[in-house]
Amino acid sequence: MKIKLFIVAALAWVSMSAMAQRTERVIDRVEPRTVQEFDHQETTQSFKSHWFINLQGGAQYTLGEAKFKDLISPNVQAAIGYQFTPVFGLRLQANGWQSKGGWSAFRATKGAEPYTNDYKFKYVAPGLDFMFNLSNLFCGWNPDRFFNVTAFLGGGANIAWDNGEVNDIAKSLQNTDAYLLDYLWDGTKVRPFGRGGLQFGFRLSDAVQFMLEGNANIISDKYNSKKADNPDWYFNALAGFRINLGKVRNVEHHDVYRDVVVYDTIYKTVVVEEPVVRVEPLRRDIFFLRNKTDIRESEAQKVADIADYLNQYPEAKVNIVGYADVQTGNAQINARLARQRADVVVKALVEQYGISADRISYDSKGDTEQPFVENDQNRVSICIAE
Repeated sequence: MKIKLFIVAALAWVSMSAMAQRTERVIDRVEPRTVQEFDHQETTQSFKSHWFINLQGGAQYTLGEAKFKDLISPNVQAAIGYQFTPVFGLRLQANGWQSKGGWSAFRATKGAEPYTNDYKFKYVAPGLDFMFNLSNLFCGWNPDRFFNVTAFLGGGANIAWDNGEVNDIAKSLQNTDAYLLDYLWDGTKVRPFGRGGLQFGFRLSDAVQFMLEGNANIISDKYNSKKADNPDWYFNALAGFRINLGKVRNVEHHDVYRDVVVYDTIYKTVVVEEPVVRVEPLRRDIFFLRNKTDIRESEAQKVADIADYLNQYPEAKVNIVGYADVQTGNAQINARLARQRADVVVKALVEQYGISADRISYDSKGDTEQPFVENDQNRVSICIAE
């Protein structure tokens, strides 16, 4: 009975051995996939609305009958404003100091030699100006532009007083008929005015600009104690500074990524029922440069050796394992490098040499295994064909 059991067991073992099968994980196909990797950082800027102040000084010319130089007087201007957009702003300004007037062919006494007599009076003119940056309007916003041109239009109230000089002249002539001074004014006069002009700005920094300004102001007749049947004018030429309060731009930093094509290897499991024909194995170590996954010319012959071997032995297969050195990068980067180093060898065998994907198995170890003692040699794909 024992002998029969032994014979049955032996026959079962032989039968199982004859029907033994093994499974292999092999490449089914290689598919490209696009991933994003960090490339560089970009800086973008945008306009930021802000307050500003103007402090300026210069000279005024009041249109009148005297010589040009005799109608020049000092002038100052201060303003506070807000820049809403790169083009549009508003400012509340106050301009003032002196204005002048004059008579031509004036005679101090009847029959005296005629001459031109000039006189001055004081004023202050608060008003509101609408400002338009022409440089930004026509050339686009540029916070680093050195030279900017701004036009403005506005108006307000001219408050004039201290007209004593011309009134003193009138008092001295009360008992003569040398000159009729019919349009004098005294005390304080408030008159509406309109204005327009240009500013020329020279950027010294984000906070400071040097400003040159010219403006023309129109006001009602008799401002200079004369009647001309048309409005009076005075003109200001000013120089000074614009001081921006707070930031004039927003600065943002953005990471820029680029698309990179990587190759994913799709595996399938096959059942091998026939015994594998054993041949002398072939090993080739394909080395890569740091952070690189392309096959160098110096290593290309090794890929050709593997292809020749597989063509010579139709039953042979090749196993490819990618590695990365542990002393460079980090685990995530090294895992990707190792996978791509194996993928590129697979791709070369399939596309360049026509090796069937069924004959290739694939794996990658990242930096978890270091097959070589020397660190730089671990940037490698180890290919064993047998």
